[in-house]
Amino acid sequence: MSLSTNPEPAMQQAEAAREPRIIAFLCKWCTYTGADLAGTSRLQYAPNVRIILVMCSGAVDPLYVMKPLLEGVDGVLVGGCHAGDCHYVNGNYKARRRIALVRNYLEGLGLEQDRVWFRFISASEGRVFADTINEMTESLRKLGPNPLAEEWTV
Repeated sequence: MSLSTNPEPAMQQAEAAREPRIIAFLCKWCTYTGADLAGTSRLQYAPNVRIILVMCSGAVDPLYVMKPLLEGVDGVLVGGCHAGDCHYVNGNYKARRRIALVRNYLEGLGLEQDRVWFRFISASEGRVFADTINEMTESLRKLGPNPLAEEWTV
């Protein structure tokens, strides 16, 4: 039995098995309820998402999206009510504009725009929520780990 002094193969294997980390800001009235429906319906989706409940997707400040990315999270999802269904009239439109601006800003940081997603998901669309999380996870696997994660680790 020999111990390898080269940690490179073990690190590559661990990196390949690593699941992308996702932070999701979900509107209480629609997308969060859709996520709840996905859970109560026992729909399978990747467990690598951490959900943050917000009253409205329009309340998600661009800094809330940038901070996790700067700290090494692989992707951020913002979910809001469908167009015309916002409980706060136009919060979902405001969120969509903000996320578009954040996505443009990411290139300056050396990050891909596909690390930030915005989706309209209603309370009755549990399947859409589950599919979105699975699709985002697969997309982030292809992109690889957030390059900023390496820069910030001590």
